[in-house]
Amino acid sequence: MKPAERILVVKLAALGDFVQAFGPFAAIRAHHPQAEITLLTTAPFAGLASASPWFDRIWTDGRPGWLNVPAVARLAIKLRGAGFSRVYDLQTSARSSRYRLFVGSRAEWSGVARGASHPDTDPRRDFLHTADRQLGQLRAAGIADFPLPELAWLDADVTEFGLPSRFALLLPGASALRPGKRWPAERFGALAARLDMPSVICGIAAEAPLAAAIRAIAPQALDLTGRTNLRELGAIARRACHAIGNDSGPTHLAAATGCPTLSLFGDESDPVLCAPRGPAARTLRHAPLASLTVEEVLQASGS
Repeated sequence: MKPAERILVVKLAALGDFVQAFGPFAAIRAHHPQAEITLLTTAPFAGLASASPWFDRIWTDGRPGWLNVPAVARLAIKLRGAGFSRVYDLQTSARSSRYRLFVGSRAEWSGVARGASHPDTDPRRDFLHTADRQLGQLRAAGIADFPLPELAWLDADVTEFGLPSRFALLLPGASALRPGKRWPAERFGALAARLDMPSVICGIAAEAPLAAAIRAIAPQALDLTGRTNLRELGAIARRACHAIGNDSGPTHLAAATGCPTLSLFGDESDPVLCAPRGPAARTLRHAPLASLTVEEVLQASGS
């Protein structure tokens, strides 16, 4: 029996970018239905990737520190010995491009690495939305069919959280290093107090103070910060009437599930390049974000 074609997909981070790659992941699997497809990523995304229908193997050691010479050497040996025939570098960073040296020149390479067999040479790529840029890269590699990604797997049993029958999902977090991406928690609290349904607050454990600030104004809100994994967050978004969040990975995930999602942008990032996408995703941009009013968010969300 002829051995299965071995394909490597590289997508290391971050959550929003990982979610934006769901479409490309589905397209790669559809284009190589019989191949053994390995995802090279990092540990935070192992659960999502393992639950998805797109990969046969998940490697989570994709971003060792360059000064950690033993770890880099192990990754290089692993990549060289895997016998990949084609690599789809969806990270397209300086780091991931260097991995072409590890894999070896015999493997076809889709990306921006020097010497790539299927380079993405679109001069507009840096001005395209992340999802559009990735689809253009795959077209350059010969992929023409882009099925909608099946996301039924992005679900979980969330009965333990005692969710209301109707609720709004609030996602007040964003990068701690970029505070300008966060609409003030007090505004989220004022919003929750005016909604005609209870609110559920999700985020990582470090965002618990944001939830506390919201609940100080809207004590009926349910605080789930630090209590959900990514699949559970997806399941909660599926059950929400709508979601409102900052430019963050969880907001991308909520939008991808089909939940009507309003993402709030200031001047720290450009929604033209990175807005969450989904069948009911909308964006509201206001600079500076801190001056965006509750009335404007209520109106944009249709609440």
